[in-house]
Amino acid sequence: MTNRVNFAKTAPKAFKALIGFDAAARAGLDPALVELVQIRASQLNRCAYCLHMHTSDARKAGESEERLHMVAVWHEATSFFSEKEQAALALTEAVTLVSVGGVPDDVYARAAGQFDEAELAQLLALIFTINTWNRIAITTAKVPGTDERVAR
Repeated sequence: MTNRVNFAKTAPKAFKALIGFDAAARAGLDPALVELVQIRASQLNRCAYCLHMHTSDARKAGESEERLHMVAVWHEATSFFSEKEQAALALTEAVTLVSVGGVPDDVYARAAGQFDEAELAQLLALIFTINTWNRIAITTAKVPGTDERVAR
């Protein structure tokens, strides 16, 4: 494999700006919901690095193995997730796969029915940031299990 750029070291201003955007996006959202959204987007984007990071973070935060195993099939395992979580996961899928069919009105309306306007904006920002992180990790060939956040 060709050596890839270390984005954090080579573009530190952009990297720090993204960290700030990520932190701002999380503000006011339930931490468990944040991890579910990040896990689902990472699954859809096939980002092993981020998937490993966020499932590890979710476990540390007390998320059950049972629910973690069901995130990929949440449509078929709705009893594991609240209506609010399901709405967030549906919106995560639509935004992450936006080129496939846009963000359908019913998906957006479902989320808008579960989140107030400020929470919905935060959720959207969170979805935007995890998709950006996924693209950075995939493009720069980040290796799962080598999370450098401790060094930040």
